[in-house]
Amino acid sequence: MQSSLQVLQSTQIARLQGAPLARARPVSAGREAYLEGVRQRNAVLDWLFYDVGVVSHGEAIALSPWLAAEGAILYVPPTGAGLLEVCASIDEFAAAFANKVHTVAVAGVGSSALGAAAFARNVADAIGEPVAAVVSGYGLADLATEAVGGFFLFGAANSLRHGFEWLDRLRESGAVADPGTSSAGAETGSPMQRSKDTRTVQALLSHKALKMKLLIGHSKGNLVISEALFQMKALDAARLRQIAKQLLIVTVSAKIAMPPDFEHIVDVMGQIDGFGALNSRWDLGTEVTVPFAWHHTNTELPMHLPVTETLRKLPEIEKL
Repeated sequence: MQSSLQVLQSTQIARLQGAPLARARPVSAGREAYLEGVRQRNAVLDWLFYDVGVVSHGEAIALSPWLAAEGAILYVPPTGAGLLEVCASIDEFAAAFANKVHTVAVAGVGSSALGAAAFARNVADAIGEPVAAVVSGYGLADLATEAVGGFFLFGAANSLRHGFEWLDRLRESGAVADPGTSSAGAETGSPMQRSKDTRTVQALLSHKALKMKLLIGHSKGNLVISEALFQMKALDAARLRQIAKQLLIVTVSAKIAMPPDFEHIVDVMGQIDGFGALNSRWDLGTEVTVPFAWHHTNTELPMHLPVTETLRKLPEIEKL
């Protein structure tokens, strides 16, 4: 493992030196320069909130073109068990990894591909199995929400966030197949449910070839999970009831309501995580409180929430 700053530097240099993510349409130089600044800013946020030191130098370089690819799926094995891979569609992922992956992880906060990979690697190291990481993205629409304090009111503010999503259409998005148009996706529901990351999670859980046992999110990633499950309930209640019997949900650093069909839910919060508390449903209890931990999971920074160590201690994880 490298230091998290070295990994961040590798990603930033590769991003600046290499060609940007393949575009479906040309963009102006001024617009591209502005958007590149946003992507680089997201990667810095991922260094602050995620344990990016568990991502190798080669993996960081491979991920650099995908920093802004909301809805992309990453195959993330445990440390030392191979390199991560990027999949551009649900069907591609299912064909390659249906028998290997039984866990979906969704990061939040900065949540470029780098942060998504780091969070998933922490989870993979805890369970000893590869993980499917969904890039939830943190685009210009999120910046607009953040400017009015949106991160402190996940439920209401996300409606506002989608009022600004036209800004995100400035980004390139042609490299990732839209899960909403796949055999498992659907272009229905609330604006939040129509987000690419939400539809990707929904499509992974709906795909008949995939058998997921663990669903885990951090911060805003928990809201993405919740919206995906509520969308499933509206579209295919029978499938939702089926997966609810075997699926364990773990929320980290934000307590969000899930459909009542799910009885196996573990909410994990840092003891001093006021940021996560403000983003949480106040009527939900906390199963696991991590002493002296704040919102971030980067083990190289003080007051971190150690994801791998915390998950290994959960008896619910051991039963999977």
